[in-house]
Amino acid sequence: MPLLLLDVDNTLLDRAGPFRRWAETFLAEIGAPASDIDWLLSVDADGLTNRWDVADAIRERYGLRIPAIDLVEALHDGVVENTRLDPLVACALRIVDEAGWVPVAISNGAVRQQERKIRRTGLDRYLADWVISEEAGVSKPNPRIFALAAERVRMRLRGAWMVGDSPEADIGGAAAMGLPSVWLHRGRRWTERRYAPTRTADGLIPAVAAVLAG
Repeated sequence: MPLLLLDVDNTLLDRAGPFRRWAETFLAEIGAPASDIDWLLSVDADGLTNRWDVADAIRERYGLRIPAIDLVEALHDGVVENTRLDPLVACALRIVDEAGWVPVAISNGAVRQQERKIRRTGLDRYLADWVISEEAGVSKPNPRIFALAAERVRMRLRGAWMVGDSPEADIGGAAAMGLPSVWLHRGRRWTERRYAPTRTADGLIPAVAAVLAG
């Protein structure tokens, strides 16, 4: 039974759409121009910017008196509430299970938000387990978090594949561990020269097909 390691944000669960919906609602609530969505998306950097830094940038731009912690919680809650499990993702994970693979999610981020998304969407029903960086004390691409994922389900990493959308965290982490990988390109071109994914796909179902064929 081989192990399939999967990223969460923008791999198993859409993160870009839920963040944008929260951001548009938030800007309307504070009376900011709708066009400021481009600025806020830029600050967020597809989730790579620390949440506290995003909150501080918002407070400074709009002169808000709301405490940064309240903004961080609003952002976390807003993304969670707008997140849904795509039926195609559920279908892909059923295919994984039926093919005898063991799916384990690895996510960088806060336990409070990531675990709520996994459970609230019902994604937990399709996973053998998951590892979240805040709880693990180590983040992708550090090899230790990949080893922890295997330990959670009492398996070895030998024969495992990694699927994710981050060139550095997911594909770079897999490369450091000597694991084959599938990169979800999301309309982007691969530019990293130090390593490369084994396969490239535009969604989870073709990614799973690539793994099963690999």
